[in-house]
Amino acid sequence: MSPTTSTDLVYLSAAEAQRLFTARELSPVELMRAVIERTETMEPRINAFTERLFDQALEQARHAEDRYLGRSGLQPRPLEGIPVATKEKHAIKGRLLTEGSLLNENNIAAENAPVIDRIVEAGGIVHARTTTPEFSAATFTHSRLWGITRNPWNPEFTPGGSSGGAGASLAAGTSLLASASDIGGSTRIPSAFTGTVGFKAPYGRNPGMGPLAADHYRGDGPMGRTVDDVIALQNVLVGPHPADPNSIRPKLTLPATYEDVSGMRLALCIRLGEYDVHPEIEANTRAAARVLADAGAVVEEITLPWTRQDLLTAVAGHYSTIFGAALLEIPEEYRDRLSPNTVAFVELMHSFRDRVSYLDALRVENRLQRQLATALEGFDALLCPTTAIPGWHAGDDLTGEKVVVGGEEVADTLWAAMTLPFNINNRCPVLNVPSGRSSWGVPTGLQIVGHTYDDPTVFRVGKALETLRPWSYTALRQHQS
Repeated sequence: MSPTTSTDLVYLSAAEAQRLFTARELSPVELMRAVIERTETMEPRINAFTERLFDQALEQARHAEDRYLGRSGLQPRPLEGIPVATKEKHAIKGRLLTEGSLLNENNIAAENAPVIDRIVEAGGIVHARTTTPEFSAATFTHSRLWGITRNPWNPEFTPGGSSGGAGASLAAGTSLLASASDIGGSTRIPSAFTGTVGFKAPYGRNPGMGPLAADHYRGDGPMGRTVDDVIALQNVLVGPHPADPNSIRPKLTLPATYEDVSGMRLALCIRLGEYDVHPEIEANTRAAARVLADAGAVVEEITLPWTRQDLLTAVAGHYSTIFGAALLEIPEEYRDRLSPNTVAFVELMHSFRDRVSYLDALRVENRLQRQLATALEGFDALLCPTTAIPGWHAGDDLTGEKVVVGGEEVADTLWAAMTLPFNINNRCPVLNVPSGRSSWGVPTGLQIVGHTYDDPTVFRVGKALETLRPWSYTALRQHQS
């Protein structure tokens, strides 16, 4: 059945939108107009966009319509006519590239980021650019330049970060797909808090922009509302690119269909060593695991010997080498233009430079990586929570020691998310899928972690879970309409 209202249109999956385009039951122009209308309603509430490119998007939608109607002599491409919101840090030549900082408020990009090239070449329409915290260096999304981005499910809460604008836009129905990046959880945290799907590809799978493309903790990737949509965008982003000599060849194309989970062996780990996990997060994680077990997978609970000290040593040595050095490049007279959380972060990283060396970090990273590989022997994938708590308030800088929600201390700031271990183990693919919803009105997420460079397996599990426990935006639409 074709959608009948503009709200139905904006919550289409990208796959369903393209099916309707091909059947000539929906025009890319009609969809784009619905997304623009939705943006005008939702943006004052959530503030997910830094820039709207609507005029050129409508023109591109007309060209896409011509392809579907056979008027141009050109065939539709993999993302033809789909509205894609791109993270502002993904540079577009000739447009502002601020990364959320007043220091860069007049900076103009000299070239496209590889992910932008890939999306445009595939027929995706970049209709808007999404908010981040300053320099994408936080697990929330607000900055002095752009203000506070809020979670459409509960505007009192953050959508997470750093790809928070991407997650908020997808949840609000102001985009169908979005680009993201992940250096410490920046794709998976907002995916968890907004009830969307996000993929942290293994290092080198997707091309990035230098010099940070050489950082083995980070990577660019896709976000969407369904597993199939994320597969489609990932298959566009993936593959070697001349701008990034670290990008892997040959290109790995993910399958469109997968076997069910019957006979798979899945490890379940709730605490990842020493994380303190909120009871609602644990309950939702276990519920997802039970569904997979009921479908025929063998699910076995395991523990990991990871310690907070080892995790802290690894990330301190790594981040201090990069971000500690970055502080030295900012002249003292300009530092008052930075957001408070940025100052706190870079000063902390700078303080670690003389205490934890990069070699110290590598030694610990190797131990953590071997411990994970040993724990996963005999298993196809690992299931674990994405965050330790269901969320935190929009606007909180998290510069103190504790996350406080409703006047209650609910987690140590550094340990509120459970994503960093898999940036340390960044050759492992990780897919975030929804695991449920908390009493705080915010979705919760499940990480599906694969063996190194075994991307298809995490999508097999994610697709099965989505089929067994369909995730609906109905309640969100009713709340927002």
